[in-house]
Parts: sequence; C-alpha cells; structure tokens
Amino acid sequence: MLAFALRKAGFSVALASRVTEAQAALATGVPDLVLLDWMMPLVSGIEYVRALRRDPLTRKVPVIFLTARNEEEDKLHGFDSGADDFVTKPFSTKELIARIHAVLRRSQIIHDKEGTLRFGKLLLNTQTCDVLYDNQPVLLGPTEFRLLKFFMAHPRQVHSRSQILDHLWGVGQPIDGRTVDVYVGRLRKALEPFGLDPWIETRRGSGYLFTEKPGTVS
Repeated sequence: MLAFALRKAGFSVALASRVTEAQAALATGVPDLVLLDWMMPLVSGIEYVRALRRDPLTRKVPVIFLTARNEEEDKLHGFDSGADDFVTKPFSTKELIARIHAVLRRSQIIHDKEGTLRFGKLLLNTQTCDVLYDNQPVLLGPTEFRLLKFFMAHPRQVHSRSQILDHLWGVGQPIDGRTVDVYVGRLRKALEPFGLDPWIETRRGSGYLFTEKPGTVS
C-alpha cells in the first residue's frame, strides 16, 4: 500500500522485505533515498543503516526510519546510527511524503557562486560535495556535510542549537535540540583523524563555535 501511494506521488519504488533483498536492489543502482524499518528479520534497521554509512556508494544516501518505537532515546539512537529522519507509526501517507520531500531538499547541496569554502587547510566544495584537509579526503554524511558547510560559512560565531536546527531542517520543524548534539558528535568524530575535532567548541548554555585551533594534525 505504501509503495502504491509513493508511486502515485511520482516516486520510483524498489521493495525489499529483508537486507539481502535490499542489497540486491542496490546492485541495480543507488537510490535517492531509503525508507527503512527498524524491526527486520535477521538484520535490524539500526545495523543496516550503519552498513549503508560504511559503504562509499551509499554513505551519502538519506535514510528515513519507519518504526513504532517513539521514545526519545530510540530516536536519538536512530539518528546516532546514521538516519536523517524518524517517522513513527502510525503515520499518514501525506506526512511521510512531505518528510521525504523535505529530506530530499536538504540532501541537495545549494551551490555557492564560488563553489568552495576554505578555512585554514580545510576545503569544502559545494558543487562536488568533497571535503579535503591538506588534500586528504574527509568522509562525511549529507547532514554532517551541511553542518560543516554552515560552520565554515559562519566561523568564529556562537550558534545556538535552535539556529542550527532552523538552518539544517527548516524553521518550525518538530525536531529536538539534542539532535544537533548527535550530529555535532558525528561531525567531530569524522574530523578527529585530522585533529580538527577541537575546532568545534561547545559553549555551555549558548551553543557551538567553529574556530581554527593550533597544533592540528597534517
């Protein structure tokens, strides 16, 4: 029924009831988005989204969890595993389609006129979605990329969680501020091998500050 509604809304849909079928579908082409149930046979949705994030081909593909688990800790666990959004059952088809469109819009990088942002030896290309530090690739998911892009475009300023939420997800979206903490943690983890994780400072009670620090690994 969901596939029928999505096709009626103009989407091309590939169905999979388990991970092996999903992998077979991925072999025919990388999708624009993955709808993923938390509870699946043999391999859970949490395990599978982690596998998608480890694969270079699917690392940047947006993932929306569909699940009856609606506790805050469950949502944070889902976001921390690599999901981009979380839709709890029961849900309306109209709401899901609206969420899909929102996630797809967020995953499309808006090209800057110059195409690049530079901060010290850190380079972010908005056209190719590449991030380099001292010519070494920095691997990021789509939300972490947009978060870094926001920080690099507004360095040396303290940004509140609500400001970051509004920029990344849009004003008025029902997303908890702790979600920002999850994605900042994931961005720091990706920057850590280059010694760049201290560049994101936590300002207690205020938010986050992005600023270059001395002694960075090269």
